[in-house]
Amino acid sequence: MMEVLRPVLVNINGRIYRKNLVQEESYEEEEEEDYSYSAAEAEQCLDEPCDAYNIEQTDRGFRCAIDVPSVLYKYIIGKKGETRKRLESETKTSINIPKQGVEGQIVITGAHRAAVASALTRIEVLIDSFRRKQPFTHFLSFALNHAQVQQGFLRFREQVLERCGQDAGVDESIFQNPAKLHLTIGTLALLNEQEVTRANKLLQQCQDVIRDITEAKPLPVEVRGIEYMNDDPSTVDVLYAKVAVKDGSDQLQQIADRLVECFAAAGLMERERDRVKIHGTIMNTLFRKDPSAEDKGASGRPNAKDREAFNAKNILQMFDDFYFGTFELNSVHISQRFSTDSTGYYSSAGHVTFS
Repeated sequence: MMEVLRPVLVNINGRIYRKNLVQEESYEEEEEEDYSYSAAEAEQCLDEPCDAYNIEQTDRGFRCAIDVPSVLYKYIIGKKGETRKRLESETKTSINIPKQGVEGQIVITGAHRAAVASALTRIEVLIDSFRRKQPFTHFLSFALNHAQVQQGFLRFREQVLERCGQDAGVDESIFQNPAKLHLTIGTLALLNEQEVTRANKLLQQCQDVIRDITEAKPLPVEVRGIEYMNDDPSTVDVLYAKVAVKDGSDQLQQIADRLVECFAAAGLMERERDRVKIHGTIMNTLFRKDPSAEDKGASGRPNAKDREAFNAKNILQMFDDFYFGTFELNSVHISQRFSTDSTGYYSSAGHVTFS
């Protein structure tokens, strides 16, 4: 049970709310336009009114405008407008929402500042709840597709198929596209151009921190060895290539962890583990059905029944220390999911260099 003196804290857009102990109602996976509103969901994070937004006094009372991506409007409106009506009724405010598909601000007005603040907080909690269910659109990445590494990867693929092609589930369809070899630092759901711009600005702000770590020089990186992350090597879904700085330092780990720390603090990324895994996907069973798939499915929760695992025991024994290549890493990108640039890598929505 959650301790009263140590409540769970929820980060919404870089602001911290205390999660109060209430009976939560669960959301079913939404279908079509059926988006129900749960008072418990909205109230569980209510705390002192948040002053991060500017609540203005007007001739008729108080007003606050907030930026919300248009794809999330439907969750505030609800089925047949029920969610908005209930929010307005419970907080004694008026909530004006732009037309679907039109980017703009949601405007909350009311006779009292506290009422507007309450509606604002409830909307933020509601939006945060559904934002977490959105498929990720971008990810922070280190490109591992240097020519030497691509050549090493193609040798690996050829030898695995030649020596282990008879093993259960092993075939050419589950290998990564060599031009898209990468290390994922963390995933982002950027739902409109303003959010992409915000993420890019944040990455630019991280450049000095990165250059302090690298001493403003590219990092000589080696891709060598393979690993998996589940308990049974005979039923593997994803196989990774290990990535390390050649001198054995933890500079790459430091950069990745600091980036996650920075983006999580801004509310743009969820921290999934204490430290970023410094490895790149080389085989993934999601590629069987969708060569453009990533380690997270559309819901963020890949369903085991939708993928056929492969037996990696022989691969792990034969290629444990396989050498893919060495290169100088000099940038980190905000990569756009399901995209391809002129080099064959993901289109970049922004990047910073180490030197």
